Amino acid sequence: MSDLKSKELFEAAKKRMPGGVNSPVRAFGSVGRTPRFIASAKGDRIIDVDGNEMIDYVCSWGPGILGHAHPRVIEKVKEACDQGLTYGAPTKREVQMAELIAELVPSMEVSRLVSSGTEAVMSAIRAARGFTGKDKILKFKGCYHGHSDGLLVKAGSAALTTSVPDSAGVPADYTKNTLVAIYNDQDSVKELFAANPQEIAAVIVEPVAANMGVVLPDAGFLEFLRDLTKQYGALLIFDEVITGFRLALGGAQEYFGVIPDLTTLGKIVGGGMPVGAYGGREEIMRMVSPDGPVYQAGTLSGNPIATAAGLETLTMLKEDKEIYGRLEEKTARIAQTVRKAAGEKVSVNQIGSLMSIFFTPGGVTNYEEAVGSDLSRYTDYFGYMLDHGIYIAPSQFEALFVSDAHTGDDIQKTCDLLQQYMEQL
Repeated sequence: MSDLKSKELFEAAKKRMPGGVNSPVRAFGSVGRTPRFIASAKGDRIIDVDGNEMIDYVCSWGPGILGHAHPRVIEKVKEACDQGLTYGAPTKREVQMAELIAELVPSMEVSRLVSSGTEAVMSAIRAARGFTGKDKILKFKGCYHGHSDGLLVKAGSAALTTSVPDSAGVPADYTKNTLVAIYNDQDSVKELFAANPQEIAAVIVEPVAANMGVVLPDAGFLEFLRDLTKQYGALLIFDEVITGFRLALGGAQEYFGVIPDLTTLGKIVGGGMPVGAYGGREEIMRMVSPDGPVYQAGTLSGNPIATAAGLETLTMLKEDKEIYGRLEEKTARIAQTVRKAAGEKVSVNQIGSLMSIFFTPGGVTNYEEAVGSDLSRYTDYFGYMLDHGIYIAPSQFEALFVSDAHTGDDIQKTCDLLQQYMEQL
């Protein structure tokens, strides 16, 4: 597969953009390749500027649950564009979106649209602090909640300490109120609450971690978080930017039956357009300006084009009662193929349409186990799949996403290639 034009574009991009990209993982730095510059996408296929057609399992990092450029979504977007791109004023579709979100995710009684998942999380945490009057936030090592300053952290000398910044340019004062526990480790959470019994405003968690690779919650872990936060008067925030409308129509909270106080959404809620949302119990969300003293604003929030795409996508998911079963079946088929071919040489985590392959035996249940996998083997695996026309995440620590547009033939081709590769291990 030729990548000459992509290489030329990458060299030009590096002169004008940090790393030649507008988001770090796109640089392919961890897999030692030149990023493919995409020219178009349709269904489950993407085509790069060199004319290479690939089966896509990145799906724009999640929102492509229906596949790329679904005709119904495109039609709604074109209609909306003809009416103007942005107004900076209220629209009917914003109201419809808030009503639909409340219907599909009942815990989100009141919500607000923003422009990204990062913005949604940042705003939800501000609302939690405003509602509780407390300052500290507890997060989990390996869970990613966007690039706002207070959450760009990892544990210090021990996992149970206040965190130091994980990025240059973030003052230590911005992260002094962020505590870091271990995902799936109840004791680490208990100890932090015991040490800060009156200071923790909220626990924020990816109910299914998808930014250290896909890591599932242990049985009872989410229920434990729900009970403990209630005990200490803290809020529970589910970051469902990935799992929202992908794991189930009502997200991970429907799937697991655990109801948070606040939820953040992104990806699918915009149908492929830049959008995010946060919401929860009415008494909490009424703290947000102009109803309350917690300020948050955005000129492009509730953008008419994004709401057009999001409304149509969510409507289609609501109409299709079988879609989540189809997605589960396709993804489980891929996971089972890998397990059968590789045996105990790899660990495969899969739930719904999310999946990760870790080149390590024994299972992956937390960040330390994820980073302990063989990253050089992942690089080799990534290159093998790319060279055979399969586009997967250029990082071990991202998810494989399956869409409704992936055909039986394409799933079979993917399984055949995976079997051939895994049997060589």
